Amino acid sequence: MNWPLFSVIYSMAVTVTIGLFMIGALVTGFDEIFHIQIAVGLGILASIPAGLFFTKKIGSITGNEEGYKT
Repeated sequence: MNWPLFSVIYSMAVTVTIGLFMIGALVTGFDEIFHIQIAVGLGILASIPAGLFFTKKIGSITGNEEGYKT
């Protein structure tokens, strides 16, 4: 697992996913702090599989699946 690549991809994915869930919660009328906290938690959890998937895909394209190889 290429952990530096995963951390970059995960940070982008978590930002986008939390934003989507928060916008969805606010548009549907769930505008209390508890609902926003649930949206943030779901965004954090939903980004993990996406980060893993795209890390493996990009790692296989570049040929650097294990991280720092020399």
